[in-house]
Amino acid sequence: QVQLVESGGGLVQAGGSLRLSCAASGLTFSPYFMGWFRQAPGKEREFVAAISWNGRTTVYADSVKGLFTITGVNAKNTMYLQMISLKPEDTAVYYCAAKSGVTTRPPYDYWGQGTQVTVSS
Repeated sequence: QVQLVESGGGLVQAGGSLRLSCAASGLTFSPYFMGWFRQAPGKEREFVAAISWNGRTTVYADSVKGLFTITGVNAKNTMYLQMISLKPEDTAVYYCAAKSGVTTRPPYDYWGQGTQVTVSS
């Protein structure tokens, strides 16, 4: 049974930084990808970034390239999202997700419960 647990969200001022973590258990299959998605109030959930099981492949949404960095998945099965220069429009619930297969494309099979990131202006 796959379980994903996010942490690290919170309130930060514009221009600040946060690091999100996703602790995964039950990922006994490979290959797989893990990713971050976010959903702002009144908007659809959107892709943020993804990383392959061996860490060799990373993909980012254009809106976060150069600002967000995804790392992991290591032997501890923990994935991170380092976010810098945060903007109010980055405010959202951030979800960790995982999928089997060889591409980052949806659908993702497993989801965490989400962690709130709020960026104040």
